[in-house]
This record gives sequence, structure tokens and C-alpha cells, in this order.
Amino acid sequence: MKLPYAEPYKIKMVEPVKMSTREERERWIKEADYNLFNLSSDKVFIDLLTDSGTGAMSDRQWAEVMLGDESYAGSRSFEKLKNNVFELTGFDYFIPTHQGRAAENVLFSHLVKEGHIVPGNSHFDTTKGHIEFRKATALDCTIDEAFDTSIYHPFKGNVDLDKLRNAFEEHTPEKIPFVILTVTCNSAGGQPVSMENIRLVSEMCNRYGVPLYFDAARFAENAYFIKEREAGFEDKTIKEIVKQMFSYGDGMTMSAKKDGIVNMGGFIALNNEEVYTGCITFNIMYEGYITYGGMSGRDMGALAVGLMEATEYEYLKSRVHQIEYLGNRLVDFGIPVQQPFGGHAVYLDAHKFVPGIPVEEYRAQSVAIELYLEAGIRGVEIGTILADRDPETRNNRYPKLELVRLAIPRRTYTISHMEYIAVALKNIFDTRGEAISGYNIEWEAPIMRHFTVKLKKK
Repeated sequence: MKLPYAEPYKIKMVEPVKMSTREERERWIKEADYNLFNLSSDKVFIDLLTDSGTGAMSDRQWAEVMLGDESYAGSRSFEKLKNNVFELTGFDYFIPTHQGRAAENVLFSHLVKEGHIVPGNSHFDTTKGHIEFRKATALDCTIDEAFDTSIYHPFKGNVDLDKLRNAFEEHTPEKIPFVILTVTCNSAGGQPVSMENIRLVSEMCNRYGVPLYFDAARFAENAYFIKEREAGFEDKTIKEIVKQMFSYGDGMTMSAKKDGIVNMGGFIALNNEEVYTGCITFNIMYEGYITYGGMSGRDMGALAVGLMEATEYEYLKSRVHQIEYLGNRLVDFGIPVQQPFGGHAVYLDAHKFVPGIPVEEYRAQSVAIELYLEAGIRGVEIGTILADRDPETRNNRYPKLELVRLAIPRRTYTISHMEYIAVALKNIFDTRGEAISGYNIEWEAPIMRHFTVKLKKK
């Protein structure tokens, strides 16, 4: 008999979590204005709000915490991290920041100006927010297959080359400061980008004289899917694939709270000295000195190790196996999800889950709230609320995909937790899916409203 798959690690420390009653959860979510971000963590049984900074560090990472050099300038921990980033990416210039959106803020402060167009593959919330805050436009050039959850395409994060070419033809290179390629593509369902697509996008950027940058929060998961799904990469290591991916770009931003497997941290890595020089001024203004950039030495040390652990095949296989297990159980139950499954989350298709709720009553948010009420599970809406309003008309933007993301923290939950999540969703889908109510917005921030929005039940 073939042995079943087992995680390549053992648990060294546990954190107790408390189960609550439905009556308690009904009161708590109402007090939170039906915004799952407003819930305190002790009111959540399984927390799938995000995989960002919520994973478990290894014993080697915790050892680096004790070795952290907290020197204000030129710390040893900075040198460890810088060297490991260079080894993985090949980028010559390195700027630490306290997290990914801080890296975007520093880089975009230097490069993005009013009236600019920034093409990419389904920019995520902070990326789009930083672009639009500067009165520029985030132009989505993702392939159409990404927006049909029932279609199988191994690389739904790919850029549509015709859409990108049209962007270059319609706008002068001076209007396009760079193209940003998100690996994996979160807003499309954690979907990877193929190496072929990365290469072709890079060639087109070079042809038109436009730099290519990566939003590389989940670069290791993207490399894993290239190894598993793209011909010619079966025998390459994850680190070899990563190095080749980044060889096609001019730089990257990184939220290290994802594939760095740390609780806090980020960075910018670049090949262009002029861009580096322009960025360090903003980094000193917003983050800190250029050899710590808002991170403590202990965090830089843990990240230096985490980046290397995240690019080991067995770790990635274990991570993706957990997502696949949950996704397959939901498919078995007939629950509509984005397929194929992504590298960090399973995404519910709210359009198919609750078609009876009008789109203007926020289908995905309604499903996410019902999942919390049913089982104390906190997911997050990746839909109309997150899509925000059009900066000019102030009308709601209705994205093609209305998703509930169930983001799985790294090395944190077990297969039993995945089974619990699946059964909870089956209960909702089978017995009360048609009875879930919609919501109205009572208050919202002018940008990135989903973090603080206040809702009222219809």
C-alpha cells in the first residue's frame, strides 16, 4: 500500500484556541459592523483572513531571533538578509522595509506620477491603492480565462500579451513607468504565472523600453507551480526556477510576511542603481535607515532563513498539499471554487454560491459572514468591497470575480482543520445558501475601504 502524504515537520509548540457559540458570534459580528477585520482574534476559531504574517516560524528562524544584530546602521543581520536575497534573485541593490505595502510606497513614490498607466495582472488592493492615490491608473491585463472559475488553465495569472501590447500602443513609454507582474496573482485566486509568459512579457517590455517589476510576495509558490505544471522545469530546483524568473525583471517588491515565512518584513530589490538612489531617500523618510528600513535585526535574521526555507521543494509540496486537500473536499461537496487551486488559498465563487443576492449587496461578504456565524471561521472578501469605487465617478466597481478567500497560514493548521472548514461550508451550501442575506454600506473610507468599512444587514 502506498504511504499517505505526511507533513515534513513536527509541532514543537501549540497555542490554545477557544470555540464559541453561534449566539456569541451573532452578537460579535454585529458589534463589528459586519466587518470581519474588526473582530478580535479571540473571537475567531480558525483564522483564514490572510496568510500574511500569520504562519509559524521554524526553530532555525527563532534561533536567528536570538542572534539579531540591532545596530542602527550596518548590522550583521542586514548583511545576512541582503546576501540571501542576492543569492535567490540576482538583484544587486537591496532596500529593507517594514512590509510589502511599505515597499510599494517607497518604489512608487519615486516612479509613479499623476496620469501614469501601470499595466499588470490583477493588481492587489495595496498595489492599486498606491497607484490610484498618486492619481495614476492600474490597468488589468490578465488573461480572460482567469475570470471563469470553472475553466482549467494551469497559469491563470498570466498576462494577456495582446492587452499589454494595446496598452503600449495606446500610451507613450513616458506614460508607463513600469509593468508590474504579481506572482502568484492573488486577486485572480492565487494563480501562478508561467515562465514562458514571464519571458514574453519581459521581451515586450524591453521592446517598448518599459521596465518590468515583480510583486513577489508569493514567488516561491509560483516557482513550485512552474516546476509542477510547465514542461521543461520538472528537474530544476525551486531556487533555480526562482533565479530564472527574476532574471527577466528589473526589480521587485516583496511582502516578506508571505513567502518569507515571517510575521513582519518586506523589501525592494533592484538592478538599476539610479532607481535605487531615488528610492533610498523615500525609504529614509518613510521607513528608517537604509540598513534596517523599519525592521529589527532579529526580524531580518529570521527572514534571511525563511526565504531559504520557503524555496525548499518539500516545504512547498506540504503547503500546496494542504490547499489542495481543502479544495478537493469542497469540489466533492459541489461547492463552486476557483480552479485550479492556488498556492496559498482556496477561493469560493460567490456569484455561484449565492446567485440570489444582488451584486450591489456584496455577495462575497455575505458568504464570508455566514461562514463565521456557522463555524467561527474568518475568511475575507475579494470582490466588490475590495474593488473599491472608481476614483472619478465614485461608483462601485463590480469585478468579474466575486470571491471569498480562505487563506491558509503557513505551518499553522492541520488536515483536521481543513476538514472542519469543508464541512462548515457544506452545511451552509446545502441548508442555508439561498437564505443568506445581503448587506448595505453605512460608512466607508475614501480608499481601500474594505479594511474599515461598516455594514448593515439588509
